[in-house]
Amino acid sequence: MSAAQLFVAEGTFGVLDGGDIPVDTVDWSNGLAAPMSHGAIILTGIRTGDVQVTAEARQTPPQADDDTTWEEIVEVSLQCQSGQLLVESLDLGPAEDLPNLATTGPGWYRIRVHAHGRGTNPDGTDSDPIERYQLTVWPSAEAQAAIMKGSDRIAAEPPCHGPGWP
Repeated sequence: MSAAQLFVAEGTFGVLDGGDIPVDTVDWSNGLAAPMSHGAIILTGIRTGDVQVTAEARQTPPQADDDTTWEEIVEVSLQCQSGQLLVESLDLGPAEDLPNLATTGPGWYRIRVHAHGRGTNPDGTDSDPIERYQLTVWPSAEAQAAIMKGSDRIAAEPPCHGPGWP
């Protein structure tokens, strides 16, 4: 599993398909992972600042997760058209230390997003990242979103994420 510090602006970062952000197709329904027609947006607690992200590309689904260190766990399907799913800061581009998560090229994938600390530092005043995310991606047919471990943040209506967000 690879790790990187990632800069967040407007409370989001992406798992993007060739850098494309099809804003008009974002599904904000679960409050953590927002799939689009291709790729996905991850909603953070911090509005602007750094978060810690680990990412793993797999060929098979991971085991059921009962790790209590994660406060929220959501799975969604995402489509990749370009053959590249990269974790990206929406301001600074791809995280160089994280792999291409599209292990089998174009097609459907499932992403499991783990989150910890989204309610800790929304103003981003600490110099070290407090929020942590673990992204696990594997090839899979399209399926309904699943909230595996929820929180009040997931149950609430997702906030507006700035200009351009529906």
